[in-house]
Amino acid sequence: MEINELTEKIIGLAIKAHKKLGPGFLESVYQAALAYELEKARIPFKKEKALPVQYEDRELDIGFRCDLL
Repeated sequence: MEINELTEKIIGLAIKAHKKLGPGFLESVYQAALAYELEKARIPFKKEKALPVQYEDRELDIGFRCDLL
């Protein structure tokens, strides 16, 4: 799948999850719903993936975790 096509698909799934749930939930609820939609669409992803943060010539030790990658 081309990157633009994949991006469009993921954004569409995020919008779908938000429309079905509606506003007012914690981020974790939307994250779980999007993960479910990604699984159904067979789009591979990782949850809570640790990512290094680079600042100038230094990697910051801040324990950043990406919700979905």
